Amino acid sequence: MRTQSSAIAPAPIAVSTPPPQGLGTLQAALGVVAFSLTFPATAWGLEGFGPWSLVAVRSVLAALIAGGALLALRVPVPVRRHWAGLAVVAAGVVVGFPLLTTLALRTSTTAHAAVVVGLLPLTTALLSALRVGTRPSRTFWTAALAGAAAVVAFTVQQSGGALTTADLYLFAALLVCAAGYTEGGRLARVMPGWQVIGWALVLCLPIGVPAAALAVTYEPVHLTAHSVAGLLWVAAGSQFLGLVVWYRGMAAIGIPKASQLQLAQPLLTLVWSVLLLGEHLTPAAPLTATAVLVCIAVTQRARG
Repeated sequence: MRTQSSAIAPAPIAVSTPPPQGLGTLQAALGVVAFSLTFPATAWGLEGFGPWSLVAVRSVLAALIAGGALLALRVPVPVRRHWAGLAVVAAGVVVGFPLLTTLALRTSTTAHAAVVVGLLPLTTALLSALRVGTRPSRTFWTAALAGAAAVVAFTVQQSGGALTTADLYLFAALLVCAAGYTEGGRLARVMPGWQVIGWALVLCLPIGVPAAALAVTYEPVHLTAHSVAGLLWVAAGSQFLGLVVWYRGMAAIGIPKASQLQLAQPLLTLVWSVLLLGEHLTPAAPLTATAVLVCIAVTQRARG
């Protein structure tokens, strides 16, 4: 007769241990810095690549980097229940956001695109509340809405209130990226953040390779120093390394608080657009910067 003690116990589920709060905030901030260079690097990439070929090639390069790291470290394949979430990350962060923002940057300046995407923190916090069940405090939401209002006011002032096709691309990018961030932040609680984005990139590789081959066939490629540098950054920096520290940071400090650090991203992008692209800022930029940084300080002190 089989006794209860002889029954085989289920294997324990490995859970990713998040870093301390301070380190988590630093990692999320480093992710924001990496992301803030994405639009200027994309503008450089568009000097030599078409929008479809740039997105496809960057996805393939990032997947090769991630796949090489996963293979070298002999990381086991995620369990089946995590693949649906990884597919959401892949659709939103690896494919949707890069494609939609690249299409927008054909006709929009990086400065304008940056402030529109400044609404991403609030969008991410909202989707997080719906998907993960987070309940930030009233102070948190007040500061988040104030930061979003500052971004909207800046955007309207810059565009004269007109809604362009590029804006529609950017608003769609907000939704898909926020979904990817939310799902990635949830997965980063049970596996290392770099593995989340790594497997999401690898998941896109079977589609990315033929897409890249087809895109470069129909879109002429003119390699320049700027286009190569831009491609390498969006592939290695934005698409992989930035997301590694970003998801790790979200796992440590929570999705809503990490998302509010991204309020600084459009302002950093404005700086890069001046330094790297020679774009000109309006007087409203310093005022928006001050308002947004105050909101970041409040959201980081508010307890969810």
